[in-house]
Amino acid sequence: MSEVATEGRKAPLWLLALITFAGTLAMHIFVPALPVAARDLGASMAEVRMTISLYIIGLAFGQLIYGPLSDRFGRRRTLMGGLLLYTVAGFAALFAPDIHWLIVARLFQALGGCSGLVLGRAIVRDTSAPNDAARRLALMNLMVVLGPGAAPIIGDALATHLGWRSIYVLLCGLGVANMLLALKMLPETGGAAPAGGGRALLKGYLGLIRSPRFLGLSLGGACATTSMYAFVASAPFIIVDQLHRPSHEVGFALATLIVGVFLGSLVASRLLTRMPMSGLTVAANAASVLAAFLFLGAALTGQLTIWVAVGSLFLFTLGAGTASPAALTLAIGVNPKLIGSASGLYGFGQMAVGAICTTLAGFGNDPALAAALVLAGSGIIAQLCFWMALRR
Repeated sequence: MSEVATEGRKAPLWLLALITFAGTLAMHIFVPALPVAARDLGASMAEVRMTISLYIIGLAFGQLIYGPLSDRFGRRRTLMGGLLLYTVAGFAALFAPDIHWLIVARLFQALGGCSGLVLGRAIVRDTSAPNDAARRLALMNLMVVLGPGAAPIIGDALATHLGWRSIYVLLCGLGVANMLLALKMLPETGGAAPAGGGRALLKGYLGLIRSPRFLGLSLGGACATTSMYAFVASAPFIIVDQLHRPSHEVGFALATLIVGVFLGSLVASRLLTRMPMSGLTVAANAASVLAAFLFLGAALTGQLTIWVAVGSLFLFTLGAGTASPAALTLAIGVNPKLIGSASGLYGFGQMAVGAICTTLAGFGNDPALAAALVLAGSGIIAQLCFWMALRR
């Protein structure tokens, strides 16, 4: 589809952000309610934690499905199906009689919610030239990134005063609102499916996987961004156990990461009109690599303090937030006929790398050193991937 044809029917950016936000909100908002839900349903903490772990799995693998479906059947129809599944699964979770019902409902809620993650990005790229798409993705990220910071606060307030089921009243209401708004305001932006239908799309999917440029940009983008999960998972142990700081400073540290991503997205939205996306991607990730090595140096020499940890991670996430929109735009534009598929693969790669980095950060007896090594290693891998992909 030509950029000229799509330019006149851009979807409202705030609506795409709201739809994208809904999928991740449902993951973060339920975390503070886990103990309350466990007591109410007579479940163990291990069982109730599965409502989070399976939600993450659903977000990851669901993205692989929605991309090709949207390339085959169109963005709007596919998104409406995902939003309907998200809402129905939310109602199922609301009335869950036991923990097993809740776990299954959460899995299907994730499978519905991830449609917004994939198709929000795809719709932006459908309707914008590359530089404008990167700028709009950066602005959308500014809106979406606030979710992880606000969600636990909202979830805790709802669970404390109204019970854990009230969280699903909110999520169902959000699902219904998104369906109605999407039905009224979202145009169809996807192009016609390639000749040959599903078989051609599968061939295109495999072509993306075999594309060095796409793989380099996708792996680089994932390592540059979701590798920060290594610190997120280790933060309580680093700050409380190693640095002997009060537990409330964990929240301060994690909030700083969100601010870093937020400001990075703001920087990207300004710089993308002044410099090439390839140059911005490499330069921003170089700043993240520098920050990771500052953190690693402090951990190796025993000079790590709360300010060094927070300061270096702020710089790391500032670089990640700046590099992310450009890397994403370049990756999903590799094949203009398969923007949805590319968006899904990119999102899956992000979730997979985040899970791997979180696991690796758990090895050893020194959480700070383990997290620092993961961040530094991921940053170097991202830089190498960007260099190789952008030379092609």
